[in-house]
Formats: sequence, structure tokens, C-alpha cells
Amino acid sequence: MTADYQIFDRAQIRRNRDRAAAGDFAAVDFLYREVADRLADRLLDIKRDFRTVLDLGCHGGEIAAVTPAFQRYVQADLSFGMARRAHGNGRPALAADEEWLPFREESFDLVLSNLSLHWVNDLPGALIQINRSLKPDGLLMGALFGGETLKELRDCLTAAEIEISEGLSPRVSPFADLRDAGGLLQRAGFALPVIDSDTVTVTYDNALLLMKEIQSMGEGNAVAERSRRPLRRSVLFRAAQLYQERYADADGRIPATFQIIYLHGWAPHESQQKPLRPGSARNRLAAALNSKEQSAGEKAG
Repeated sequence: MTADYQIFDRAQIRRNRDRAAAGDFAAVDFLYREVADRLADRLLDIKRDFRTVLDLGCHGGEIAAVTPAFQRYVQADLSFGMARRAHGNGRPALAADEEWLPFREESFDLVLSNLSLHWVNDLPGALIQINRSLKPDGLLMGALFGGETLKELRDCLTAAEIEISEGLSPRVSPFADLRDAGGLLQRAGFALPVIDSDTVTVTYDNALLLMKEIQSMGEGNAVAERSRRPLRRSVLFRAAQLYQERYADADGRIPATFQIIYLHGWAPHESQQKPLRPGSARNRLAAALNSKEQSAGEKAG
């Protein structure tokens, strides 16, 4: 179940993550650990007994490190290198593609996903597969990068490339929009969807260090229509200069914005609350507010 169009080069994403897993990933995994902590906190608010759990897009096993010992916990990542790294925590891990989930229907009580689904070409299709892998009344709780992520870097790379190369190639991945996320869950058949977001701002000495760290995280450019030619040094240094000029703080450090969108939805079950049919209310809002109801008049026509 994949899209006919390819926004992302999934083979390149796998290579990026494999290289990151083979490198000093522990030195740059702070964002995954931070969001894993936030997901774990949200999970504590849900008074349910989840026995079988899938950690989809597990990276180095950051969620497993901060969640309880479930009866059965499976980690999966597109990258074999990342899956092997996550397996070091003693919980099973396998290489699996979010676009082609290898799990039978109704396998899990809970699916967690930490900063991985933003690389999926067909996000509605992936969510449908996740929904099918959940038992009735099972829960999806995930986090992915939103549209405001790396907005400063995108701005400066675009300006520098237009100025020097008189052309433009996508250098920063497109990300999901917060306004669309709720609709995606509904399209995928999830009940009681809840969407919210927050922002993590990280500061760096300079833009070159930021770009190096993005590569080390395995989040490098994997847009299918990207230029295969290396970015010219003149463009790179001009982008770094613009970043400093436009965004540096009083201490000369530059901010990098990461918008995190949180997805929360349940696999349908007959016990779940259902919205009332329009016009079925038995009491008027005016009575509840102890106020006088006033007609707004009839619509023309």
C-alpha cells in the first residue's frame, strides 16, 4: 500500500540511517531522547494495560529506554543498522519498512512511533496499515516533524542557492502540516483522534555545525527530486553567513527550530464514545448557561 508518487528516496533514507547507526549516533540522539520522554509522559496519563507493543521507527531504542517492561515489545526500523543498535537494549528488533508492515492484523495493543513517519511517502497508507495491525481499541501514539521544522535553514539555503546558482534544488525535506494531521488520522480510520504540537529550539555555534549534526542524526536530504550533485561550497558558506546575519542571537549562536506533531488515535471499538447526531440534543445551551436565547434570523433563500 504505497503512493504512486515518490516524495522521498526510501533507499537513501535507509543509507542515511545505516551511516548514522555506524557512527557516533549517541552523541546526536538528544532530540529522539527528548521526544521519547514526552511520549512516555503522555503514555502515563492513559490508564490502560498494554501488553503487546510495537515501536515503529525505533532508531537506537530511545522509547524502549523510558517505557515500562511490556509483556511483548517489538522494535522495528527501516535501517538494519538502527535495528541492530536498538537490539542492544535486550528487546527484539527487526528491519521493517513503515510502507510495507510485515505484521498480521490485530497484532498489537499499542503502536509507538518516535520521529520516523515524516519520511513516509504515503502517510495515509502507512496509518491504515498501523490501524490494521492494532487490536480493536488499540492505540497509536506517535510523533513526527512538522512543517516549521528547520525553517531557518530552509530560508538560508534557498536564498544562497538562488543568489549564487540562479536555480534551486530541494535541500530540506518537506514536512507534514499540523492542520492536515487530524484529517490523516480520520482518513486512516482512527477513532477519537487528537493532534497537538510543540516546538523544540536548539542553538548551535554556526550553521555548518547544524548541518553536520543533521547528517549524523541520519536526517540528511532524501528528497527524490534532489540534485545528485554535491552542494557547492560557495552556496554552503553563503547559507551559513545568511543564517548568522538573519538569526544569530546576542551571543552569536543560531537557533534551529524543530516542530513536533503528536498523533493520538484509537482503533475503532464498539465501546468507544460516539458523537451525537446533529439535532439530537435534549437540552438547550442557553439553559445550561442561564442566559436568554436570541434567534439570529433565517438565512436568505
